[in-house]
Amino acid sequence: MASREVLLLASGDQRLSANQNCWAAQRDMEQRLAAAVSAQGYALRRAHPFKEAEGHGFLASQREGIETFRTIPPDAPIIVAEAVWQYSHHVLAGLTTHRGPILTIANWSGQWPGLVGMLNLNASLTKAGVNYSTLWSEDFSDDYFTTRLSSWLDRGRCDHELTHVHSLQAAALTGDAAETGRRLASELLREKAIMGVFDEGCMGMFNAIIPDHLLHRTGVFKERLSQSALYFETTQVPLEEARAAYDWLLERGMRFHLGTDAVSELTEAQVIQQCQMYIAAVRLADDFGCSLIGIQYQQGLKDLLPASDLVEGTLNNADRPPVLSRDGRRELFAGEPVVHFNEVDECAGLDGLMTYRVQRALGQPAENTLHDIRWGDVDRSATVDGYVWVLLISGAAPPAHFIGGWAGAEGFRQPAMYFPSGGSTLRGVSRPGEIVWSRIYVAGDALHMDLGRGTVVELPAEETERRWQATTYQWPIMHAQLHGVSRDQLMAKHQSNHIQVVYSDDPAAADRTLAAKAAMALELGIQVNMCGVSL
Repeated sequence: MASREVLLLASGDQRLSANQNCWAAQRDMEQRLAAAVSAQGYALRRAHPFKEAEGHGFLASQREGIETFRTIPPDAPIIVAEAVWQYSHHVLAGLTTHRGPILTIANWSGQWPGLVGMLNLNASLTKAGVNYSTLWSEDFSDDYFTTRLSSWLDRGRCDHELTHVHSLQAAALTGDAAETGRRLASELLREKAIMGVFDEGCMGMFNAIIPDHLLHRTGVFKERLSQSALYFETTQVPLEEARAAYDWLLERGMRFHLGTDAVSELTEAQVIQQCQMYIAAVRLADDFGCSLIGIQYQQGLKDLLPASDLVEGTLNNADRPPVLSRDGRRELFAGEPVVHFNEVDECAGLDGLMTYRVQRALGQPAENTLHDIRWGDVDRSATVDGYVWVLLISGAAPPAHFIGGWAGAEGFRQPAMYFPSGGSTLRGVSRPGEIVWSRIYVAGDALHMDLGRGTVVELPAEETERRWQATTYQWPIMHAQLHGVSRDQLMAKHQSNHIQVVYSDDPAAADRTLAAKAAMALELGIQVNMCGVSL
């Protein structure tokens, strides 16, 4: 290798259509990044070529990634640069044995998005025990970025300020809420719970799989189900039952933006099939005694069925279309959410189950969901002071979180480059209120939880529209401010592309939820970090 040369890797999607559509953004980012590296006296060189026949320059499979690493000197400095969602396993195998310094970088944009992809890769590297540094920037010329890039180029590492993070000990937790959390942990350990997983691993998210020996210590055990079972069960649901669920949604006020061209528009037939999947999922959860379920969401099912977004958000809502057992004698999970974890993210699943039980015990809203940490910006309307995160997710967000509930929910067709069979999203604007946020993750062969407080704010329609247009217009959005945690602190510490959120009735109730969740986690053997707040 030439002196002062850095190799660049670009991990991409597994779907050709996504890689082709997103390549322009990646190419623009790489050009700006190369200029920033050059300004520091180094040269950036791609470690794999642009593929003329395919129209993009991403690594599009684990095989491609492994073959590329065979050509890379083991001590070479590597930058993994991301402007798009990426499948971490495309590069993870090579990075696990690479000896040279590793830097992950994302552009500060909500478009495709590289921020989400990079956070997933970071968490996967953490779980795998790989040393790395990480950076992000809007234009790759700001002082925060350039000073840390210089540090990494010269020393092989760069650091971030993490004074907002404090490890929590069980002895620090007193009061009724903490005692409730400990009681719930004891119940879970004694009675056990089943996590239904419709095929493990989704979109390369190594970080989203909890090893069995760690999960079992919390009293939760996996029921490994096949997506083929969900597909088959979906086909067995009578159309009249699906039509009844669809009518229920319409009666509650949900609006579907329907068309007639199934290739590019949302059709009623797609929504009816999603209602069949919803009923099938509830029945399978009951069949196997699952306290929570996770649908893989994209790979596999996308070739057979419409997207599962509408299914997932409906499952996570207590007020949802009733589902009867096959013999019609019982209503399944009556009056309760069927806790669902999007993209079979088992860390979010465990967190969702704990959150549901805490909220139910405290008499607080039980609906909770994960979101992507999609992007963020100041409020350009100047209505709200401070930084406002765009939390966005394709599926799983319950209408109970939306302004107007079901009447504030809309259904748009999923983008065709991801879902050839379409399917309705479950879109809405999250209502203002107090939230508790969290993330469970794996590090050092142990479970950890980062935990904090936040507030969802209401922004003018024009500002909400701007943020939707800068991300994915069809998906539900949450305008969140995280207490005591800056943009760069969250990016430096957070170990996932996902963040779990739940509402409380008021600040005092949210503080009680925070204490109960922390106590429950500690009692289950999960190491807890308080982020930005203290108890």
